[in-house]
Amino acid sequence: MSTHDLYSKPVDKSTWDVPMAGDARFTWEYDNGRQHLLDLYQKGKDKQWDSAARIDWSLEVDPYNVLGTPDQAMAIYGTKYWDRMSEQNLRDIRQHLASWQFSQFLHGEQGAMIVAARIVESAPDLDAKFYSATQTMDEARHAETFSRFLHEKVGMVYPINTKLQGLLNDTLTDSRWDMPYLGMQVLIEGLALAAFGVARDITKKPLPKQILAYVMQDEARHVAFGRMALRDHYKQLSPAELREREDFVIEGCYLMRDRIRGFEIWNNFGIDSLEMKKITDESPYMKMYQSFLFSRIVPCVKDIGLWGERIQRAYDDMGVLDMSRQDLDALMKQDEDIAEKLDADRFAAEEAERKAEVDAVIAAEAALS
Repeated sequence: MSTHDLYSKPVDKSTWDVPMAGDARFTWEYDNGRQHLLDLYQKGKDKQWDSAARIDWSLEVDPYNVLGTPDQAMAIYGTKYWDRMSEQNLRDIRQHLASWQFSQFLHGEQGAMIVAARIVESAPDLDAKFYSATQTMDEARHAETFSRFLHEKVGMVYPINTKLQGLLNDTLTDSRWDMPYLGMQVLIEGLALAAFGVARDITKKPLPKQILAYVMQDEARHVAFGRMALRDHYKQLSPAELREREDFVIEGCYLMRDRIRGFEIWNNFGIDSLEMKKITDESPYMKMYQSFLFSRIVPCVKDIGLWGERIQRAYDDMGVLDMSRQDLDALMKQDEDIAEKLDADRFAAEEAERKAEVDAVIAAEAALS
């Protein structure tokens, strides 16, 4: 079935063309490069995996209860709109919410694939090109995975959110080589990683949990790459150049904050965006969710050296300044450990099941002899 048949509303064009900007850079320096980036490159090679083999696609998913998220997580819970909804309305909303969330994951991963390829092209150092090549493959696998999940398990796709599209456009059309790192590795990937983590930790549904845990294992490396590359580069920039990057971060973070409100979902159920803005601004769950979603971005921005007074004021305005105290390294290690433990638990259960089958056959044969 064509993806166009699954979109929640018609999509006019099959492609979105973004003009190319900046130079493609060759380097004739083939030395070993920076060890910390080369170590990450080696890890990227070692940790490649196949979505068709590692994920158990035979697991069933209820499209009207994809993650098993409690009703309180819906922005309209407890409002007059909630009271007006029939049970079928609520079932439909749950499907739309899951579709919207995983669709934005999908569109973001395609964007990450394109930006990673752009970094291969534009980065001045070979070690960064090497790592970005592994990331491009990672992002292709993620887009493949989310696409399959939406097509086979959810049955509905949402168009790209305009705020996400705007940030991708700004990231891709800036000619400075470090801007794809800043827009994608820090802002878009940072927010996605936190969103994946919230969904992974809330859901008890095995298939989405597998998908999110395995994707996050890769994304932890991607954010680490952005931190390493930008931290080195930004030590060399002038105050005026750093201010330009801070402006980009501030604007991008407001776009990311507005993106997570998902107004287009609620428009489909007759609630206009101005009303939903008021509801989401007052929702205790949405305030908490927004705070969690910046748990990776804020400390990363601080770590790479973009921590002027204006950025701190913007984060204070968003209510996420306290996230600067998060230990990014501990969070990334946790992401990797969860994926490894999930694998170990799955394989142990499969081994126990095989042993039980063998024991049953042996017992049956013994009973006949």
